Amino acid sequence: MVLITNVHMSPPGRGHEHIAEVAWRNPDDGKTGQSTVAEMVDFIEKKNGKATVTDGRNTADVGVVDATPKHIRSHADGVWTDNLLALPRY
Repeated sequence: MVLITNVHMSPPGRGHEHIAEVAWRNPDDGKTGQSTVAEMVDFIEKKNGKATVTDGRNTADVGVVDATPKHIRSHADGVWTDNLLALPRY
């Protein structure tokens, strides 16, 4: 499991489909890294990985939006949310 901590946007967009990369931390072992969205999609879909995002109080899962191209977005209680867009940029 990884916790996404920051996002890097691909200009000029501001929506989820314009997230190009994410920075993450594994809370179990403290490992940190950066992944492209394609790598994160692969991690979630093909490697059965779990990604989350938190605001310090609430945690939401990160899922794959089946669009062209595929991108990631947070969801909670079965509803897509904007938690990733609220993260700090790098």
